[in-house]
Amino acid sequence: MKYVLVTGGVVSGLGKGVTASSIGVILKACGLRVTSIKIDPYLNTDAGTMSPFEHGEVFVLDDGGEVDLDLGNYERFLDIKLTRDNNITTGKIYQSVIDKERRGDYLGKTVQVVPHITDAIQDWIERVAMIPVDGKEGPADVCVIELGGTIGDIESMPFIEALGQFSYRVGPGNFCLIHVSLVPVLNVVGEQKTKPTQHSVRGLRGLGLTPNILACRSTKVLEENVKAKLAQFCHIPAENIVTLHDVPNIWHIPLLLRDQKAHEAILKELNLLGHLLCGYVDIATSGPTISASIFNLSICSVARKPALELWTARTKVCDMLHDPVRIAMVGKYTGLSDSYLSVLKALLHASVACHRKLIVEWVAAGDLEDATAIEAPDVYKAAWDLLKGADGVLVPGGFGDRGVQGKILAAKYARENKVPFLGICLGMQIAVIEFARSVLGMCDTNSTEFDPETSHPCVVFMPEGSKTHMGATMRLGSRRTYFKVPDCKSAKLYGNASFVDERHRHRYEVNPDMVSQLENAGLSFVGRDETGRRMEIVELPSHPYFIGVQFHPEFKSRPGKPSAVFLGLIGAACGHLEAVLKYGHASKLLTKGLSNGKPMVKIHQNGNLKPSNGSLNVFEGLFVAFGYVCTAVEYGSSREQPLRIKDLRAVAMPFLFGCGNLRATLPHRSLVSRFQR
Repeated sequence: MKYVLVTGGVVSGLGKGVTASSIGVILKACGLRVTSIKIDPYLNTDAGTMSPFEHGEVFVLDDGGEVDLDLGNYERFLDIKLTRDNNITTGKIYQSVIDKERRGDYLGKTVQVVPHITDAIQDWIERVAMIPVDGKEGPADVCVIELGGTIGDIESMPFIEALGQFSYRVGPGNFCLIHVSLVPVLNVVGEQKTKPTQHSVRGLRGLGLTPNILACRSTKVLEENVKAKLAQFCHIPAENIVTLHDVPNIWHIPLLLRDQKAHEAILKELNLLGHLLCGYVDIATSGPTISASIFNLSICSVARKPALELWTARTKVCDMLHDPVRIAMVGKYTGLSDSYLSVLKALLHASVACHRKLIVEWVAAGDLEDATAIEAPDVYKAAWDLLKGADGVLVPGGFGDRGVQGKILAAKYARENKVPFLGICLGMQIAVIEFARSVLGMCDTNSTEFDPETSHPCVVFMPEGSKTHMGATMRLGSRRTYFKVPDCKSAKLYGNASFVDERHRHRYEVNPDMVSQLENAGLSFVGRDETGRRMEIVELPSHPYFIGVQFHPEFKSRPGKPSAVFLGLIGAACGHLEAVLKYGHASKLLTKGLSNGKPMVKIHQNGNLKPSNGSLNVFEGLFVAFGYVCTAVEYGSSREQPLRIKDLRAVAMPFLFGCGNLRATLPHRSLVSRFQR
């Protein structure tokens, strides 16, 4: 296993997460399998109880993990499915160590930060790095680790010490440190200043970590004399200093890295730039005689040149879009766009697929309410002007009663004026409440979240939920939704599937006792859970596009593979819904035949070179490197003069370690150890 550590210096918010994701993209484009880990030094066990204003959105994984939003970037960029353990926090580490201490695992030792906390961090990284996340068997080849925060933060010190030890544990050639730093330009002089980065690198070295590559954030490309200065004072080769300047969209970052040959610098540090002897060995035994013959001998590269044709094409398409589609985002946390990061990305993926330039109109839900009309009439008018000028309306998820009435008004406007509408989680519940009030005449109907004493509880607390504990007590993770109306719009968008698996995060649900009344009035609950009593998808058949979903489809949207219901919203907003429905699935709307590279020899399972047809098995792969040595050699043909393994050691060792540290990564380790001895 190879490890790439991404750290940040000078200031927070430099884009370490996007940088780490982009590094993963370019390594994956080189034919390597990649996994990711995010380290958050805060004491929270996870991000589940944190306010979006405090830390951005809470990203939800298939296994129900509530994690940092950077893991969303990893999943979108790399098209992988991570686990809750891929997000390490101080709270998780300390909790695991304290649990061990309570069980007596430390045998009476004094439990300390060093070595117990630092060892726990290293063990956690090694364990999680081995978990496959790309749907294939066996561990990845490279693990990209992002250390949250800024170098020098007190809370991250145990992690820095642990990572310093970890670099020695895995050994040279298996660890690469990329430091993301700021090179500001002062408006007064217009000169790129290197001193902040110099101090940041000096501080990093003082803590026991030496950067191999420097990624410099700046408003423009680094000048050559600035690079030379950084190389001199930071003791980093000039070719290992890359510029991450401001770009129109973050899809450009992997291309920036490729153009500056950052992948070559990384692969060189990880000993993945060389060549390996490839082939397979036929082992035959006859009594005491063992013979070996080698076949299909050839020289193969460990990693290929990055194949980013599809990524480049998608980025160019995004930059060239000019026909706008306006979506009104009616939410509670509109003051911080990161609160709805995955929703924004899902809208972007869908708009690029429909060849439209996305324009998001941020509408604070509270500004639509009657109270604002009295207190701030200009704000009220501006909010309604934005809503009425939009091509589509989206009400995302949220918690609490602030702004709820404004969201209900937005849903009513979209329903009555035939404006495309998508409600997510709370947004779906809002749509149901509005319909019950306006169509059924239940003026006092509400959610028990906002009015526990309502006489018509349209949305109720789920019976399995907890009212005493907040963390990890919601209905979380991937759950299956079954389509009960086969010809509904939602089913068509999902390719006429009978069911769909999407991620959830909610405590409240539509009251199943009111479903029959709502459906008799014209609302259709087209998707339900396996019991049939939990409503998952609601549609208004008489409306061009009015859909609410209890799940969060944004968490599984990917560049090139947009979420189905988001694609439907954008398609309806720009007048192309029929074309979208005709294709039956989001992926079919996109150009076929493109791929991130040609069929080539690929790296699988920690450096085992394997043809794309998978003709080599594990046992044969073990002997690929050693086959050159043992070709046509018969072992033990003469008891008096046996061939000694130590005579072959000098020739065998380069091949053994050239295959990516076979001893550490392949099965049958005892056999490899015998060869090495």
